[in-house]
Amino acid sequence: MTQDISIAETGARILAAVRTVVVGMDDPVEIALATILAGGHVLFEDVPGLGKTLAARSLASALGLDFRRLQCTPDMLPGDVTGSYVYAPDTGEFVFRPGPIFTGLLLADEINRTTPKTQSAMLEAMAERQVTVEGNSFALPAPFHVIATSNPIEYEGTYALPEAQLDRFMVRLSVGYPEADGEAQILLNRVARQQEATHVAPVIDAAHLLEVQKAVEAIHVHPDIARYCVDLTRATRHAQNVAVGASPRGSLGLLLLGRALAALDGREFVRPDDIKRIAVPVLAHRLTLTPQAWAQGVSAEQIIRNVVGQVPVPPTVGAPA
Repeated sequence: MTQDISIAETGARILAAVRTVVVGMDDPVEIALATILAGGHVLFEDVPGLGKTLAARSLASALGLDFRRLQCTPDMLPGDVTGSYVYAPDTGEFVFRPGPIFTGLLLADEINRTTPKTQSAMLEAMAERQVTVEGNSFALPAPFHVIATSNPIEYEGTYALPEAQLDRFMVRLSVGYPEADGEAQILLNRVARQQEATHVAPVIDAAHLLEVQKAVEAIHVHPDIARYCVDLTRATRHAQNVAVGASPRGSLGLLLLGRALAALDGREFVRPDDIKRIAVPVLAHRLTLTPQAWAQGVSAEQIIRNVVGQVPVPPTVGAPA
């Protein structure tokens, strides 16, 4: 299918551009790209200094999207995100001045450093692609995506993201420390640049991204694959050490992201392996664990891996007849 091959080729060029500055993050970056192609939002969560912000900024540049970076702080107000009405002396009226959320890709850096009230200002935008200020609704540009970063080990001056906001992110990705060779390459790349700043040239633009997203919507999904997504999600609701399992939005996230991964691989159909690959990043952050789980050191990621190992995999699914 020519359309799918073009998606694969476009995705390969985007990933190649990002890899010119981002080292040792191939899998998280590919899943982040697939998430955007699937129309979702991304949360990078890991310890400081691993290049989460660099990866998000590089991906935005390669996609050719209008880009705004929001450095979240405890004193940030909702109006600092959405915009607010300001007085115009020349007309004597209050006019709306759009905030940084009116962009193609918003990087919310260290999102857990701002208050729940400000975090909630992003909820409507992430779910409905609009913001409401003083009773008036304003549509956001299309495409619109949020990539947020969070540091899980810092608790001083941070506010845990509420479950409702975590659920708005299609995936939560962990970067992890690079291998020794990769870390050495990061140093050598910095020496070769002779400056701190990095640059990734645009590979596509917003209009092309919308076309790719529309093509991803045409990827075939076998009913057995859809049921497999449901079975995985439902299994989390009855798993040991889980107080609240994943919602139907988790099932939908598996299906949508599975289609995007299939398209990046040049396929016109989703395989069970696609779903198994993304089960942890799609479902783990949607679980609420019991106090016993925290006491025993059981993680949501471990629970999802156990669920994947227990839920029967459907027969091999091929291309539509």
